[in-house]
Formats: sequence, C-alpha cells, structure tokens
Amino acid sequence: MQDQLDIIRRGAIEILVEQELIEKLQLKRPLRIKAGFDPTAPDLHLGHTVLLNKMRQFQDIGHEVIFLIGDFTGMIGDPTGKNATRPPLTTEEVQANARTYTEQVFKILDPVATKVVFNSQWMSELDAADLVKIAAKHTVARMLERDDFDKRYTAGQPIAIHEFLYPLIQGYDSVALESDVELGGTDQKFNLLVGRQLQQAYGQAPQIVLTMPLLEGLSGGDKMSKSLNNYIGIAEPANDMFGKLMSISDELMWRYFELVSFRSLSDIEDLREQTRAGRNPKEVKIELALEIVSRFHDTASADRACHAFNQRFAQGQLPDEIAEVTVVVGTQGLPLANVLKAAGLTASTSESHRMVGQGAVRIDGAKVENGRQLLDGGQAFVIQVGKRRIARVLLSAS
Repeated sequence: MQDQLDIIRRGAIEILVEQELIEKLQLKRPLRIKAGFDPTAPDLHLGHTVLLNKMRQFQDIGHEVIFLIGDFTGMIGDPTGKNATRPPLTTEEVQANARTYTEQVFKILDPVATKVVFNSQWMSELDAADLVKIAAKHTVARMLERDDFDKRYTAGQPIAIHEFLYPLIQGYDSVALESDVELGGTDQKFNLLVGRQLQQAYGQAPQIVLTMPLLEGLSGGDKMSKSLNNYIGIAEPANDMFGKLMSISDELMWRYFELVSFRSLSDIEDLREQTRAGRNPKEVKIELALEIVSRFHDTASADRACHAFNQRFAQGQLPDEIAEVTVVVGTQGLPLANVLKAAGLTASTSESHRMVGQGAVRIDGAKVENGRQLLDGGQAFVIQVGKRRIARVLLSAS
C-alpha cells in the first residue's frame, strides 16, 4: 500500500480525495485509470508525457489504464484557458489525428496492458433527449465557477452554449467507463471534478481526481500546446527534437528535468549543484536532450543528433552565455527580417535582408536563405548575425 502511494504521489499536484484513493486500493483489485486526450493536432507532445508517464506508473503497479481518445469532444473544442470561443475540428481532422495518437502512445504505455477507447463509441449512441438528461444533472452556476468562463462572463465576452457541453461530456465519459481514477493537468481540475459529480448523480462511486503539473512550452510562460505551436512532438525526427530541447532556456531546463526526465530527484539536485559550482549548463542540457531523444528514438539516433547539433554550432563558435530576448510576433507571425530588428540583432529590416543575403544569419546553427520567412509565436531559437551578434530569441504570440 505505502509503495503504491509513494509512486502515485510523486509529481502529483493534488489527489482528490486521497483517503478515498486509499480505500479503493484496499479493495485489492486493479483500479480503472482514465486519462483523455483530444486529437486536436496530429502529434502527441512532451507535455502529454507528464500524464502518460504517470499512467505507465499505474500500469507497472498492476492497474488497468484506459487511454481515452476524445474524438467526440475534439469536435467541440476544449475551452479551458481560452478567452474566446474555440473553433471545432471537422470529423475528418479528428479521425486523422486520432490515428496518429494510437501509433504514438505505445512509445510510453504498455500495449498489452492498455485499453484504447474513443468517446464517440457511447456519445454517438445518445440522442438529443439523452444529452438533455445529462445537462439536467449540472447547473449554470457551477459552470460559471470555472475560472475561464467566469472571466469571460464578467468581461462581457461571448460563451457559446456548446462550450458548456465539453465538461459535461468529459464528465460523462467517466460514467460510461466507470473510472476509479482520472488523471489530468491542473488546468483540467474543473472538468475532472464534473466527472466526480456526474458519477455520484448516476449512482456510481466518485472517481479520484489526480492532477499533474503543466509543462511549459519552448519559450516558457505558456503551457506546451499544439495550438500555440510551442511543442516538441514525440514522433518528431531526432535532430529536430534534440535542437528544440537545446533551444530552451537554462532556467526552463530544470522544469523539463523535473517533469519529463526519468532521473531521480536526487540526481537532478546533484546536476543543479554542479552548475552552481561552475559546470556549463549547456553540458547538462545535452544530457537532458540525449535522454529524451533516446527514449523516443534510440541511443544511436540521439548520439547522431547530438553530433549534428554540435557540428552546426561549432561553425558559429557560440559563446557559453547567450542573452535572451523576447519578441512579440502576434498571432499571424512575423518575417525573420523584422524579428532580427526587434531583437536588436540588426539596426533595420534592410540590414536584416542584407545580412541574410550575405549568408551571415543562422538559426540554431543552420544558415538562413530567406529573410521573409514567417516565424510563429511559441518558439525559441538561437539566432546569430555575423560572428558577434547572438541571442536566444523567444517568440511570443501576445
């Protein structure tokens, strides 16, 4: 019992209610562990692995894991953390993305011990009257307790009725699956608690809610998100994955160690002490990148990616300490020439184009040939202009 609790607690933000979890564990039967993933983009990313790693831990101690693909809820669009109505995906987009999820998830989960389900399996069987019955078990007042709904309502911003359906349907998934435990990020806490409430309304024992921390995206600040394009997909090529990991800031690196690395907490603290004592943080970051790339590819691929990365950067003779600059590129992106000027790497956009034309601009060690290319928010690059002007540029959409 204590060993299981120690494993379950590690890294968790909240367990609601822990005493109920203990009582479920005392039943000495495999618990049904549920986590849902909406296929809003074709790639699972490192942010998802925070939950997936916890699911794997549950598998390793003998519990039944249910990987729920929200193909039905994906067509609604989760409004969590959004300040505007989110456009739903088409059926074709959701189905295409869902196929890639089933291919990628077993990079982490045990395929033999994992049950993959789609919530369209039960939602498509419900008619309008059934949906009204589900809606009758929750109140508008409770919905408006959710932080993002409350802020939008107070600010006079529109909230579409279908957005209220999202947490209801996610909660009903727990009823359909009779889940014992549901995992989610801290931003999902409201939705997970709706599942507890609906299970009670349907006469079931309420599920335990276990929330995990959110992994920040490449530029820090915002959580890693496909919609913000600040993510590292677990199916990305090894070189791309390695380069993106090396682009994160030295401070953010420790967050990735804590949430994504399999190294022990004592090992991570030892690495911190080494950097405090003068070890170059870049060397530590390489250790992180090698571990992650090896996990989703293999050791040989990670070593080749590391060599390629070092070869690219050796050409530019980068210093150990690089200044960080944040550039707001807006939701539509910003041409590279404008980014260079905004970052203080050139005096004007005309100089930016001239330096690009001379082959003097590199992004993550690779020579740039087009100064008009658009750079989107949510990314981070090491950009070099000539031999002396270098910065780690964090691109923000707002």
